[in-house]
Amino acid sequence: MTAPFSGPTLELPPQLKRGLAAGHPWVYRDHVPRAFSAASGTWVKVRCGSYSAFALWDETSRIALRLFSEQRAPDDVWLEERVQSARELRRALLGPDTSAYRLLYGEGDGIPGLTVDVYGPFAVIVTYADSLEVLVPGVVKALGKLLKLQGVLRRTRVKDGQAPRLEVLSGRTPPRDLIVSEHGLRLYVDMYQGQKTGLFLDHRENRRFIGEACAGKRVLNLFSYTGAFSLYAARAGAASVTSVDLSEPAARAARENFELNGLSTDEHEFLAEDVFEFLERARRAERRYDVVICDPPSFANSRDQLKSALRAYVRVNSAGLRVLEPGGIYAAASCTSQVSPEAFRGVLAEAACNAKRRLQIFHDAGHAADHPIGMGHPEGRYLKFVASRAIAIP
Repeated sequence: MTAPFSGPTLELPPQLKRGLAAGHPWVYRDHVPRAFSAASGTWVKVRCGSYSAFALWDETSRIALRLFSEQRAPDDVWLEERVQSARELRRALLGPDTSAYRLLYGEGDGIPGLTVDVYGPFAVIVTYADSLEVLVPGVVKALGKLLKLQGVLRRTRVKDGQAPRLEVLSGRTPPRDLIVSEHGLRLYVDMYQGQKTGLFLDHRENRRFIGEACAGKRVLNLFSYTGAFSLYAARAGAASVTSVDLSEPAARAARENFELNGLSTDEHEFLAEDVFEFLERARRAERRYDVVICDPPSFANSRDQLKSALRAYVRVNSAGLRVLEPGGIYAAASCTSQVSPEAFRGVLAEAACNAKRRLQIFHDAGHAADHPIGMGHPEGRYLKFVASRAIAIP
């Protein structure tokens, strides 16, 4: 029998009721009584008119409350139920030739602010607020019980330019040359220093989709990281693939991934240089590509940076479209949560105008199915992926 809740109770403004009841899991600090204070990680019962739920309080985050359950304050049993539910969804969605996936997608799986990525026999936990630390032991326990893992790790968030740190929570450390599979392709994973937790798992289905359109084509992959988009294009029979990324280790890793999959590197380039400088040089040299993939890093971490992010997206996509053959395919992505799908399509329209092109969208997607989005939490869709045919202005 569940013990009666003995923690604090907060009354919230009535205008929040509709959103919270629909499943939005966040309450910002300016909606909380100013006099309230508690240690981060304290369970709080919130009331909003006739609606009530149990939330985790954070003393420092802009999101003061993250809502978890309308029934009870979560415990280890509750967490195990959520992890099991998430596992069942992934088992239904992922085939046997994929061993790298997101097991828990925070708000989308009912555990706001916490993600778990699985790379073969290893799982990596990331928390996005100090309050979430109270959940980590229960999640580790559930992972150990439900999955056959050799290690459960925590990837620290990058702060003030510091390098991420990998901490072992259970089991052993992963090897530096860990290999995972994705739709039958093999990829090295750098869980220690790589972007995200090692790979960009959210683009899995986008890679497969656009790769199938690359047979016989000259392909340019911008901001290529370790070459995952390039691998799909080469496997499909691309005539050539040029992968461009500022990072020398990333360019080297892309070549190694080609070799790992038995793909010849003779027809392909792996360039470590600034994307904007490369595109300007390619334009001047009148180099053209049949398919251009542009997946830049986030240009905005807050709403205050939105205008500069939109300008950056217009600039890079204008340059990318200028080196595309008329009638070619342009695949553009944005991982900036501050930019809405509508705003991103507006960016592409402006970029196309600058490049004297017209775009015909034939594919408009987001992240892979292992990143489910709560219907009441539209902010959960941060990734935009738009594939278009670019034609000259008639």
